[in-house]
Amino acid sequence: MSSIDQELNYREIICKAVCGKGRKFSQSSHTITPNHRPTSILGSWIINHSYNAAKRSDDKVDVEGQYDINIWYSYNNNTKTEVVTETVKYKDEIALSTKDLNATGKHYEIAARCIQSPNTLEATISPNGSRMVIQCEREFVCDVIGETKVCVYVNRSGPPNEWQDKNWEYELDDQDVDDIDQFFMGELDE
Repeated sequence: MSSIDQELNYREIICKAVCGKGRKFSQSSHTITPNHRPTSILGSWIINHSYNAAKRSDDKVDVEGQYDINIWYSYNNNTKTEVVTETVKYKDEIALSTKDLNATGKHYEIAARCIQSPNTLEATISPNGSRMVIQCEREFVCDVIGETKVCVYVNRSGPPNEWQDKNWEYELDDQDVDDIDQFFMGELDE
């Protein structure tokens, strides 16, 4: 078979695929000034989280979002309580750790997922006693989806005859499923 015939047995297919991946864990600190001088913090929680992601450059994705921090606190020597709410905006820059250098085109889709929703780690009263300091955390993963090339071999003569007669049905029983090692690839590094 000549080299030209060999080349004709391969095709380049342009398809959509994940062309980049990134992950980022973030911690942030927010200072909130309540209406009254706090005596103690009774609870804190985060609600109404929303975000959007956009590709900024060849190796970075920006995730912009916001959430509401609610703090339940006591004041007036623990005789009264109140909840203070503050909306916090953030912008996380996620570096792509995996990139497909064969990706073509200029249009990409970004699929970002929040795998650790924003939550409070610690809520304390500041040293001057008039403010509250909230420590928060969040984590995102993102996929950049774009066009790339896949090279496939074309068998012009079709599948081998023994494939046509083969019974491809295979049923698993409970013992087969129990014998599957879920961690056959080992522990993944996060």
